[in-house]
Amino acid sequence: MSNVRGRRTGPPADGRRTTGRVPRVHAARPVGTSLRAGAVSRPGARRPGRRTVRSSAGTAQRRRPMVTGRAVVLGGLILLLALTLAGPIRQYLAGQAELEQLAVEGRELDERAADLRKQLERQSDPAYAERQARERLTYVLPGDRLVVVVDGEAVEGDAGTLASAGRDAELPWYEGLMQSLADADG
Repeated sequence: MSNVRGRRTGPPADGRRTTGRVPRVHAARPVGTSLRAGAVSRPGARRPGRRTVRSSAGTAQRRRPMVTGRAVVLGGLILLLALTLAGPIRQYLAGQAELEQLAVEGRELDERAADLRKQLERQSDPAYAERQARERLTYVLPGDRLVVVVDGEAVEGDAGTLASAGRDAELPWYEGLMQSLADADG
């Protein structure tokens, strides 16, 4: 059963289509005498002499518009959806880029940690520590001889003491300066 007012279920008995409106009753109006006896006068009934004329302006008004209301609403919804999703998508892509950058940094830190572990293992070896002390700090073990080359002359002596040249001790400082300038000049 339909909930539209005035509509009955099923087609009417005489085969006419209904408009969904309640029919008007015109019983209070008198019937004109000028009508032919067999003619039926109904509102909206066509008379044989009357012809409807369609103008070209009337057909232009009935054409469908290029953009309908549904298309405008659909376009607006798509635009609203795109604007709504633009921010979260941008944040997602920025988060992915940051995760990739952090993964690269993590791999670099792991490699550096592995290098530092290897260096720590080397430094815990007593032979490595002894070799570094000899090379960098010029340490010697008791009983070893230290040979240091100074100004192209080999000087031998105890560890920590150098034999001083005899002629430098005799000259005053200003003559030593002049001597070194003369030697540098060539």
